[in-house]
Amino acid sequence: MTTVMAAPAVTRPQAIGIAEADAVLMYGKYLHTLVLEMSLHDNGWHLEYRPRRDGYRTGGGPHYVIDAETGAIVSKTYYQ
Repeated sequence: MTTVMAAPAVTRPQAIGIAEADAVLMYGKYLHTLVLEMSLHDNGWHLEYRPRRDGYRTGGGPHYVIDAETGAIVSKTYYQ
């Protein structure tokens, strides 16, 4: 039997907006220099911001889990 996930109430663009509204407070303009990797899991949208692999940047960006039904931030971690 195959399990089919229902479409989330919170769309991909909405989840990005929720995460970016919070992350910009910590990262400012630097946030837009990061690459976003995003996927939908059983516990919500996972958003991972990473530096571009150009050899000049070190550190990392924020990681969020956004509830796909309510849009609440379930967890967030900041890397610098």
